[in-house]
Amino acid sequence: MKPEPEIDKNGVECKSCAGLKRTLIALMVMIILITGFAGTWIVLKYQEFLVQPLVLPGNGMDYAIPAGTSLRGVAGDLHRLGVTQHPHFLIWLGRRTKLDSRLQAGEYRIAFGTTPPQLLEQFASGIVVQYSQTIVEGWNFREMLRYVQDNPALTGTLEGIEAAEIMERLGYPGIHPEGRFFPDTYHFPKGTTDIEFLQRAYRTMERHLEEEWQNREEGLPLKNAEEALILASIVEKETGVADERGQIAGVFIRRLNRKMRLQTDPTVIYGMGENFDGNIRRKDLRTDTPYNTYTRDGLPPTPIAMPGLDAIRAVLHPKEGKALYFVAKGDGSHQFSATLKEHNRAVRKYQLGGKGN
Repeated sequence: MKPEPEIDKNGVECKSCAGLKRTLIALMVMIILITGFAGTWIVLKYQEFLVQPLVLPGNGMDYAIPAGTSLRGVAGDLHRLGVTQHPHFLIWLGRRTKLDSRLQAGEYRIAFGTTPPQLLEQFASGIVVQYSQTIVEGWNFREMLRYVQDNPALTGTLEGIEAAEIMERLGYPGIHPEGRFFPDTYHFPKGTTDIEFLQRAYRTMERHLEEEWQNREEGLPLKNAEEALILASIVEKETGVADERGQIAGVFIRRLNRKMRLQTDPTVIYGMGENFDGNIRRKDLRTDTPYNTYTRDGLPPTPIAMPGLDAIRAVLHPKEGKALYFVAKGDGSHQFSATLKEHNRAVRKYQLGGKGN
């Protein structure tokens, strides 16, 4: 039985209709095959993308995500930098893993060999590059502030501002800044402001000082933690030899108990300010300033430097003994004496080269 002929819209037998139908079927099959091949190729490329490391220098690279940046923005930027050739794959990966909504702003150090999944995990972790700034024991406020302002990772906001206003901006109006910032190495992300850094160092000193003051020895001639901080700053400036801090603190504690003047050169130098040229003379010892402990009784009005924890502990737990005097030997250490006669002998030996013996 013959198949019925194809009839066109005008009712006329269409001999070409059968051929056209076969052509359309062939095109549809071809499209399906091409689509299948393309889909397979995309899947294979995506799988390759997941395991292939990003294009990075041998030492890796630092990359910053500004606040509010989407994964699409990050992917486009990394594409422009040549880190990835498939930004759309990175976006798909973020959506599939739901990490696209967890990106955290900050600066990241991307290691050589990092794959795209590892990259997104890193961006979602918030573990950003950390910079550091050290506050050194014995620095005064001006020295510390200069180093803080010179740190390129800190955002400066205090340039040219007087100390009193700085303390006001930190939230501590009316407090003298000297000695208030704990010596340590602090780590922070890039973009941290100098105010945030100083507030952290200030709070750290507050915490340590309060803890040590609560554990102090009984019977010290110190009225409060403030006086302990002042004396600790003097001990810090008097010696760089760790084993001597307790001895020097003991000398000062005994002198305070006996109402003797401290007679310590670092306070005189601090009181001289910018007039100090590296040498201290007899006239300097006789020139009265609020910080001259040769001309004034008791402690100076404020600390003279940033004392470390060891100096604070030395003041609150001074070493027992009879020494009331000490003199520098010239090698960084000191000779301690219980009497003025012994002290004068030590001065002649170590300061005057033996003259007067």
